[in-house]
Amino acid sequence: VIIPFSLSYQYPQQSIVRNAAPLARHTIHTYQPVARRNSISALRIFHNQKSDRFSRTSVEYTKARQGSTVVSLSSSGNDEGTKSTVQSIFSLAVPALASLAIDPLMTLADTAFVGRTATNSNALAGMGSAAALLTFSFYLFNFLCTATTPLVASRRASGDENGALVVGGQALSLSLVLGSTLTCGLLLFSSQLLGVMGTGVTGAEADGFARSFLTIRSLAAPAVLAISASTGVLRGYLDTKTPLVILVIANIVNLALDVVLVLGGGMGPTGAAIATTTAEWICAIALLGVLAGKLPSAAGELGSNQRVRTSPDNSSSRNENEILSIVPSLSVPSWDSVEPLIIASSSVFLRSVVLQLALSGAAAMAARSTGFEGSGASASVAAHQIAFQIWILCSFVCDALAAASQALVADALGGNKPDIARDVSRTVIGYSLGLGIALSVSLAVGTYGTDFLMDFFTTDVATRNALLPLLTVVVLAQPLNAFVFAADGILQGASQFTFQAKAMALSGSAAVGAFIGLEYLGMDNGIPPGTDTLVHVWYALVFLQLMRGLTSFLKIVDKEGPIELLKTP
Repeated sequence: VIIPFSLSYQYPQQSIVRNAAPLARHTIHTYQPVARRNSISALRIFHNQKSDRFSRTSVEYTKARQGSTVVSLSSSGNDEGTKSTVQSIFSLAVPALASLAIDPLMTLADTAFVGRTATNSNALAGMGSAAALLTFSFYLFNFLCTATTPLVASRRASGDENGALVVGGQALSLSLVLGSTLTCGLLLFSSQLLGVMGTGVTGAEADGFARSFLTIRSLAAPAVLAISASTGVLRGYLDTKTPLVILVIANIVNLALDVVLVLGGGMGPTGAAIATTTAEWICAIALLGVLAGKLPSAAGELGSNQRVRTSPDNSSSRNENEILSIVPSLSVPSWDSVEPLIIASSSVFLRSVVLQLALSGAAAMAARSTGFEGSGASASVAAHQIAFQIWILCSFVCDALAAASQALVADALGGNKPDIARDVSRTVIGYSLGLGIALSVSLAVGTYGTDFLMDFFTTDVATRNALLPLLTVVVLAQPLNAFVFAADGILQGASQFTFQAKAMALSGSAAVGAFIGLEYLGMDNGIPPGTDTLVHVWYALVFLQLMRGLTSFLKIVDKEGPIELLKTP
């Protein structure tokens, strides 16, 4: 049986579902965008006469001018279908992994350069307090990526291309406005904010390093937020390659400047701040250029080299000289047009506030710790900075699978294909647990099998003593972390932002309660106040992740939820 159909949007699965409705029970797997001009397509169904059921299904897209691409459809549980799901996930996750890891690698490189050139722990302590404040400030606005991705992906998957472009432009506008406001706030209230972070306790020299680092890095706030929004838009178009290419270039710039300014110029945290700020502005300008259609993209979905879309009658939906352009809007949008982004962003923002308060609170409490074996507050902050950067790097590695699931789940649900969303969710969770175990083993070898991690970051004895128990916590927590981030991506793809905000509030409250309980038990056992505070902070962070994982799991398996993970075909 041959059923003719045409490509109506950017991706073929919409046409398949619309014109071959009897195949709704089959899982549709798309390897890559195939919509091109003058395409001729046909659905060839091979029917099993004996069983009177579809035993084999394939889709063959034959291009009149530009070759062909074969995409397989298979019923749930088929080996070929599982392979297709895995390939779809990893085609997004692998580039996302590299690009997500590059961002913390910038700070990790700064930490390593400063730690290796410093004569004591004050430089790292000051940089650590300021970096924790900046992490809190920047990631409060990660909704610019988290909320934008599913909104763009679902609109694009449902055929509302214009709606996807509008959301993208709104996100870019919001990022620049919020980034400029954040810069002003950090500069105006730097003294008060650093005081909260405990720089007054770590000493005058560490406080001076913190002020210098914060002043320079705050100038990058508009760039950082624009990068987040741009990445969200590109992920919505299932493009994780373009951010990777641009971030690699930015990281090379950052590394080169670290060598010149920190190693060569002896500028310490100030030089590291200049290097990272410069790299982030280069990255932001390049991403905005791609979205505006001025620079080429790596995937060809957006940018100056983007593919020409076709309409349902197989003709071009626009002049081939025209390109899709996503730029910040200078006009004030109506509430109806901006309402979805604002509602989603508000929920993610509240969730981020709770999370970042917990992480920044951990840094502030570290500054008030007397330290392991009396190593002192400065060594405690330095150890916390190193452990936290390793934790963040591993989290970003785990978040690569979450980035893929976020885009693919939103794409599937936007196209009214819940079976695919469920298949993607199960696969991502399985691979995330394997990744978490692999990270634990790698970190354990670097910590206990060799002294690589210790030697790489610091030679200060007090800092090394304070760092060892923290690395133990980091090693053991990786499988849990990996599951938490995978579950986050799945729920974000399903636009469960309000639930995640409530769950984070509950988890954060439980973590604070756990920390207070640990401190109380320590004092009750005669341990001097502040001795084990740093370790208790990290135990509380693990408890936070445990609560996040539990609440996310309950939502994902909920029979009334959008995923219904345990539902069988």
